[in-house]
Amino acid sequence: MATQERGIRSRRSILEAAADVFGERGYDAASTNEILARAGLTRGALYHHFPSKEAIAVALVEAHSEALVVPHQEVRLQAVIDLTLKFAQRLQHDPILRASVRLAIEQSAFAPPARTPYIQSITVIGELLEQACRQGELLPGTDVAEVAATIVGAFTGLQVMSQVYSNREDLPSRVSALWRLVLPGLASPGIIPRLRTGAVPEDGTGLIENSMPAGGEFAPT
Repeated sequence: MATQERGIRSRRSILEAAADVFGERGYDAASTNEILARAGLTRGALYHHFPSKEAIAVALVEAHSEALVVPHQEVRLQAVIDLTLKFAQRLQHDPILRASVRLAIEQSAFAPPARTPYIQSITVIGELLEQACRQGELLPGTDVAEVAATIVGAFTGLQVMSQVYSNREDLPSRVSALWRLVLPGLASPGIIPRLRTGAVPEDGTGLIENSMPAGGEFAPT
């Protein structure tokens, strides 16, 4: 058991070190020597877990799916909103997730696996929107696939802008603004007053910020 725990820790150390190096230098300029120096491990330990730099990058990209945790919300459209807000908050402090996003965006020698972070996100959000549609939460005629792809694309652009301007400090507020703009053309009028676009409460419940009244305009609390 102790050996297994050491293996888990060393693998995590490699991923965290690689995330830092990729984040600073990009995939092409990063070297396994620098990753090992950051992790404080031997080359043998590296090869025990990853046969190459590309294998490390693949593991980082796959970690993206761990952040796509669907919040427990009976209103499925609220679950979509909360998923994006939680993801934005995690991007602010999780180096592995930040590296995963950079590897997906960056034009480099690294070829991401077929199931890219974009596809992962579109799939999860698309499934939630399908559930929302069945519960009558969306406007009639909504193209769920189109909406899911648009949300992911818009989020990607916002997080890049936020990284440039504030090192992602303002990312949650940018995502909230996105939803305030999108919801009137997406949500059925009856569900709009029940939606929250602000910060997710600690217990994951309650509609506490920026609820949208039936009149159609968001009113911050």
